[in-house]
Amino acid sequence: MTASIDPRTRIGHVHLRVADLDRALGFYCGVLGFALMQRYGTQAAFVSAGGYHHHIGLNTWNSAGGTPPPPGHTGLYHVAILYPTRAALADALARLDAAGIPLTGASDHGVSEALYLDDPDRNGVELYRDRPEDEWPRDEAGGLQMVTRRLDLVALRAEAPPRGGATR
Repeated sequence: MTASIDPRTRIGHVHLRVADLDRALGFYCGVLGFALMQRYGTQAAFVSAGGYHHHIGLNTWNSAGGTPPPPGHTGLYHVAILYPTRAALADALARLDAAGIPLTGASDHGVSEALYLDDPDRNGVELYRDRPEDEWPRDEAGGLQMVTRRLDLVALRAEAPPRGGATR
């Protein structure tokens, strides 16, 4: 048996190929609210939350003017962006609503609540928040019981802070 990976290991960032860097920045910075950390002309940019060097890299190195892969091909299913609180997730939903960006799904998984959508290049995006571990659904033996139920978007929208407010 192979030794387990160190449990402190995390995914540090994702790097996405995009067709149009300005369009991608309009979505990730303009709609979702990430900060532009560095830009390399029209070829690449790095965005983050909270001043980290980058959470998402965007590049046109092999994709400028390209089209998304057709259904049935391999590639990225989605990138998941973890929000720290339900209010922060509600703020993300309010941003999407204000920009007219439709959801492709919204699920309550018991352990988390998730919004699903596509970015302008049809890369899948999941915006989610984890519930505290003591609220995770468990079976009688204590095993994790993830579920997929419809997320109550009306209740989530009601938790959004006033536009322009902080999301702590």
